[in-house]
Amino acid sequence: MSHPQAMLFDFSGTLMRFESAESWVRAITDGAGLALDDGEVEHWADRLTEAGAWYGAYPQHVPDHLAELYEARDLDEPHHRACYTGLIRESGWPWEELVEPLYERSNAAEAWEPYPDALETVREAKDRGLATAVISNISFDIRPHLKHAGLLDLLDAVVLSYEVAMVKPDPRIFQLACDALGVDPASAVMVGDHAADGGGSVLGVRTYFVELSPVRERPDALISVLREVTAS
Repeated sequence: MSHPQAMLFDFSGTLMRFESAESWVRAITDGAGLALDDGEVEHWADRLTEAGAWYGAYPQHVPDHLAELYEARDLDEPHHRACYTGLIRESGWPWEELVEPLYERSNAAEAWEPYPDALETVREAKDRGLATAVISNISFDIRPHLKHAGLLDLLDAVVLSYEVAMVKPDPRIFQLACDALGVDPASAVMVGDHAADGGGSVLGVRTYFVELSPVRERPDALISVLREVTAS
């Protein structure tokens, strides 16, 4: 197996992860002066997770009236906002005045945390001479999040679905990233946590999957992939 020339990373669930559903609920309800006990926080965290409103989960069922919005959610901010505020409401969330704040929290840099080996992996990839990029299906600018984590300056390209009007697994978004890096797709490796991250395989991109886990439960999956693909 030849050494790669570029390493492509998914963002959510691969390099970084949104805070726990409990932390998400607590941040908004505490900020609003609501005194929820731990049981109530857990209840609403579970309801929001089941509805797919929490960024770390997929809906168990997408209601018919949200289906089109859900399919287009990563193409632009209005679709995403309408989709996810709709999913929040589907959970039964009782505080209408906190629907928008809850949604906004999902996009806040301080609510996202890098996996323990994310910085080490991207830095080592650069040290080994690899070009690096993030390809994300997302509706908001994650550059502040990457900068907050110390990752942005180590990336040669950031390709976001809402900016390029295409989403993974569309092979074109992988080609776009490789073009930005000046590499052939067959010399690139993609690391992701979802089947859509494998869309570049038809172009020859080698894909490696890491488990979608809480940050503290996945300490070294990224660095393990890097060392596997660069082993002599």
